[in-house]
Amino acid sequence: MIQTLPRLHPHPRRGRRARILGVLVAALAAVAVLLPAANASAHGFSSVAYVDVTGRADGVVRTALDLEYDLLVVSAAESEKDRALFDQGTELFQTGEEATAMNDHADSVTAYVTGRFAVSAGGARCEAARVGDIAVHERDGVPYATLVLDHACPGGSGHEVRSGLFPDAEGYVTGTKTIVTYAIDDRDGSAALDAQHPSFSTGQTAGERFGEFFLLGAEHLLSGIDHILFLLALIVGSRRLRDVVLAATTFTVAHSITFLLAALGLVTVPAAVVEPVIALSIAVVAAWYLWTVRRRVLPSGELAPELVPTPAGPLGLTRADGLRLAVVFLFGLVHGLGFASALGIDEPWSWTLLWSLLVFNVGIEAVQLGIIAVVFPLLLLLRRRTPRTALWVGIAIAAVVTVVALFWFVGRILGLEWG
Repeated sequence: MIQTLPRLHPHPRRGRRARILGVLVAALAAVAVLLPAANASAHGFSSVAYVDVTGRADGVVRTALDLEYDLLVVSAAESEKDRALFDQGTELFQTGEEATAMNDHADSVTAYVTGRFAVSAGGARCEAARVGDIAVHERDGVPYATLVLDHACPGGSGHEVRSGLFPDAEGYVTGTKTIVTYAIDDRDGSAALDAQHPSFSTGQTAGERFGEFFLLGAEHLLSGIDHILFLLALIVGSRRLRDVVLAATTFTVAHSITFLLAALGLVTVPAAVVEPVIALSIAVVAAWYLWTVRRRVLPSGELAPELVPTPAGPLGLTRADGLRLAVVFLFGLVHGLGFASALGIDEPWSWTLLWSLLVFNVGIEAVQLGIIAVVFPLLLLLRRRTPRTALWVGIAIAAVVTVVALFWFVGRILGLEWG
């Protein structure tokens, strides 16, 4: 039975309110610090370019580049000193007539892209020429422009693809990824390019290619503050190591299922649905912890001993534990769709593609396990030495996560930039 602790304050309600107010103030202060960094790193200030590379019998290499329309407009307009492209491109944004601006200024757009994207053979650069008109379509709810280029190569064995599209130095986005799918030189597969790894060769070993996808997965989790906050909410809400391991495993299994299905093009869910649900999932898991600890904070503001019920179910789980894991599994399915959007690969099934996707997922899991290995032991140590401090630290973390996630949820529902 839980024993009521003695009241240490002459005004218990005032003491409790002061503690709650202190937590809220700390939460709001953390939100004020966290939100600018969060907005810069989650889903709004980075870009992914997609390139499909195919070889032809006559030695010409065709590339189809999918680039974010609004980013391409401002970058090409600034680079090529084409103010008319900026004016017309922004005026036609989200009108369904974006392709008009692209084709009216096709020379500027092509010059910008070919200055930062190249194919070479035998160490010599291939000559690029535009093929047909530039088309505009939606990809995950975002307008993308498709530019097709034919690269006439001088000969030589082996091809190299190099991308420096939308570099950080332009100041519009940071950490642009270029996802390349290729079928050339009797090889097919996928590659991930960024500022640290700007090129790949068809002579690249499988280990090198998979290493790039491992790093891409790790970087995606580290740069996605929303996924990290979800993980922190799971850690704070776990009483024992068993709890956090089961929660993390459940989350891994769930997001792996939808990640693979979505990345292979077998499941398609609009980003307008996925992103708000991801934000809501973070808020729910964090608020769940706040709800479960509400009874442990006595009117005096002191901490009541924790009562852990004797488990009766499999794996030592109570009914509440099972319900929590079910919620984590459902939200993990949605997070998998968010992970898949980082790649956007919808090429036909191949074993090379499957292994690339699995390695990307392993990169995500490595970082996730690393965060758990660092944070949970520290929290466990704090709980054993100063339970009261650990409780209020957990409440403060959960309050911050809940407020930030709800802020994102509203922003994403309304389509605002701060979502």
